[in-house]
Amino acid sequence: MIEFLSPKLKGFGLDISDLSLKILEFKEKKSLFTKKEKIYVKSYLHKKLEKGIIEKGEIKKEKILSQAIKEALLGVKGERLKTKYVVVSLPEEKSFLRIISLPKMKPQEAKKAAFFEAENYIPLSLEEVYVDSEVISPLDDKLDHLDVLIVAVPKKIVDSYTRVIKKAGLVPLALEVESFAIVRAVVKKERSEKPLLIIDFGETRTSFVIFSGKSIKFTSTTSSLSSALLTKIISQKLNISFKEAERLKKKYGISPIKKVHLKEKTGNNILEKEIVKNQKILEILQPPLENLTKEIKKCIEFYSSHRESELSVKKREIEEVILVGGGANLKGLPKYLSEKLNLKVYRGNPWVNIFSEKISPPFSLEESLSFTTAIGLAKRALREVI
Repeated sequence: MIEFLSPKLKGFGLDISDLSLKILEFKEKKSLFTKKEKIYVKSYLHKKLEKGIIEKGEIKKEKILSQAIKEALLGVKGERLKTKYVVVSLPEEKSFLRIISLPKMKPQEAKKAAFFEAENYIPLSLEEVYVDSEVISPLDDKLDHLDVLIVAVPKKIVDSYTRVIKKAGLVPLALEVESFAIVRAVVKKERSEKPLLIIDFGETRTSFVIFSGKSIKFTSTTSSLSSALLTKIISQKLNISFKEAERLKKKYGISPIKKVHLKEKTGNNILEKEIVKNQKILEILQPPLENLTKEIKKCIEFYSSHRESELSVKKREIEEVILVGGGANLKGLPKYLSEKLNLKVYRGNPWVNIFSEKISPPFSLEESLSFTTAIGLAKRALREVI
């Protein structure tokens, strides 16, 4: 068994995705007035990766990736990194997660039992995966059984990420599936009286995470919906470059625009006026956004029909949707989804468990959303001292 759920040492977070690397390290400093530890962002970096180095979470070019990580370590903003220890993300699309019920027993016995039960729920043999498990603590202990979370990731994926990290001169403190880092960042105090649906709208894929009580209950990932796909569709429909399509997407989003600024001087001004007049971006993106809505409804329906027996979760139906990831910055997206789903939809705050409302985070909300996984990894890396 390999552990994905309990780091031992202090380090920094490294979020590895198909097209980027994100580094974040926190530091703690005692306040002279309150004598309490305050957390600060010590180091950070967002580095783009070339296409083909990683594809759908699978590393295709280990040597090039390890070199890219080395370069990123030297180019961090803020203070230079002084630790080799790192908490690294594992791709959501390559992981398997399941909650099983076991008779009440000691935690260590439950961990062993969960390992042998895992084969009944994972579509691979135990010889092909690393498995970790964790007993879920209910908000109120009214259960007559134990709910145990099982996480499994193919050995070839974990071993590949481990090799790359070591070749980059780092020591992997822990490897963690992205959804756990995301929850740690955006769910206040990592507990909720009601089920939440968190959507990580990334550059190359979209992940859906349902969380309630003190644990993740369900995850799903699709590469048929992503921020880059929306840009590609705009590019093809308007016959413009990908770069220009990305600029227009960021500028106008899917919010209805009533007025055209005729004096505005940007790139292809005539084209932009037509886009704004006819709300072309919203029209073009309607089909993929409808697909996104359908996927969300599927997740909610699945949870409603398979929800576990955690009696302490008072509100059993999903009423809130939290958006994270760079794609969450699409203008008008929360309102669009809220109207389609008849639910409360809003962009998450990845700093909710780090900074109080009185302290401004070091990044804008737009940047912070793309750093959500890195923030969660860095928070985990801060837990214990070397």
